[in-house]
Amino acid sequence: MNPSKEQLVEALYNEYMYLIHDDYDPEEDMSAEEYLKLMQSLSVEELIEETGTDEEFTLEEFLEAYG
Repeated sequence: MNPSKEQLVEALYNEYMYLIHDDYDPEEDMSAEEYLKLMQSLSVEELIEETGTDEEFTLEEFLEAYG
């Protein structure tokens, strides 16, 4: 699977929004805009690493869940 940078950024952003939805702390967490800018600045390889996927939770499954 060779996802595009845009697909990875969107999925990571969606995951972040899910994670901070009920538990956002402005003193600890980046804003959604800050997180999006950070993700857009990363390479495809860095984005894939950021997903935290492995043999148990694959990149394909991550993209299905958050893409």
